[in-house]
Amino acid sequence: MIKVVVVGGGWAGCAAALSAAKAGAQVLLLERTDLLLGTGLVGGIFRNNGRYTGAEEAIAMGGGDLFVAMDANARHKGIRFPGHNHASIYDVITMEPLVKKILQNYGIEIKTNTRVVNVIKYGKKIQKLVIDGGNEIKGDVFVDATGTAGPMGNCLTYGNGCAMCVLRCPSFGPRVSVTTQADVKEIMGRKADGSFGAMSGSCKLSKDSLSPEIRDKLERDGVVILPVPENLQKIGSLGKKACTQYAIAEYAMNLVLLDTGHAKLMTSYFPIEDLRTIPGLEQARYEDPYAGSIGNSVRYLGSAPCDHTLKVEGPDNLFCCGEKAAILVGHTEAVITGLLAGNNAVRHCLDMQYLELPRTLASGDFIAFAHEQMQSETGLRMRYTFSGSVYFERMKSMSLYSINRAEINERVKNVGLNDIYNECLV
Repeated sequence: MIKVVVVGGGWAGCAAALSAAKAGAQVLLLERTDLLLGTGLVGGIFRNNGRYTGAEEAIAMGGGDLFVAMDANARHKGIRFPGHNHASIYDVITMEPLVKKILQNYGIEIKTNTRVVNVIKYGKKIQKLVIDGGNEIKGDVFVDATGTAGPMGNCLTYGNGCAMCVLRCPSFGPRVSVTTQADVKEIMGRKADGSFGAMSGSCKLSKDSLSPEIRDKLERDGVVILPVPENLQKIGSLGKKACTQYAIAEYAMNLVLLDTGHAKLMTSYFPIEDLRTIPGLEQARYEDPYAGSIGNSVRYLGSAPCDHTLKVEGPDNLFCCGEKAAILVGHTEAVITGLLAGNNAVRHCLDMQYLELPRTLASGDFIAFAHEQMQSETGLRMRYTFSGSVYFERMKSMSLYSINRAEINERVKNVGLNDIYNECLV
């Protein structure tokens, strides 16, 4: 039986594992920490702006399991906040065990607390992965979903220091890129000023540390917007953010809080002494990152060179997804690339033609556009997402953005990809 090994249990890795299992493979998912979902443990936003289109395309293609789970676990639906419409927010506290159960129901073997540290190759083919302790794991084909953040040295060098974020490098060891261990030179994204990396775009606050008035409004409406005094506004820090869809003036002039189960603060970091001068936040406390007053995790320091099928250049049997596949932002974007990588990993073992999503679909155009833009210095300073910035503008200009489910289904049907991820290939 075909054995697919997926390294990294974030949204992208979970989607890749799911897709490969539905295509008929035996799947092993390896995760460095003790929890799945990665930054999805502190994220929560989906279906906002063009992400609605992306999610519905995936559902129409038969890859909707994870989006259905997000919908079922949503705390709020159809909310608006600066620059974003019809957003849903899932509960970050209860999402992970739900996803884990879904994967297990498909027969996927999940090994947490398992950190890959090396790769054993024969020629251009990866044969085994080496994990902490020296044990080896064999596979026929591999998917690198290790992301682009960490190890701690990157946050020290390119950020404001290790902020003890949800990645928990000190506890579980630093992230190791399978692509790098396979002797492939990775691509480094840039901040707006040209320096490497970008800082994660939000922090989370304990709801119990907010005033009762703010907490009640947040749980009722899903969003609270608090004006920031002019002397505390930090317009210049917006260029450091990974999430350029939130790098607009409204996010410097206001504190935007979203109800994800915790209070999601839409800024990369904010000094605690300043935060507590704002009415209602006098007792505010960061939940993640613990050093949210000075910094956050730094990302985009290790994307793999790959084609639009998400086959990594170099090794014969390595695919990638999530931030490893492009300088992308968001759970929706990660899931879409994961679904494609997992399906193509199985196709590789069967000598089938790889699936490349057509550019008449937002998903296909998104992947191709991001790859094209990353060929230039300017493009490496951008981040690509369905929810804002340069790609959402492109979506609208090309009439790819839609919230009409029937219209999206028809587009997928017209290119012959309806239910493609539900087909058993083996």
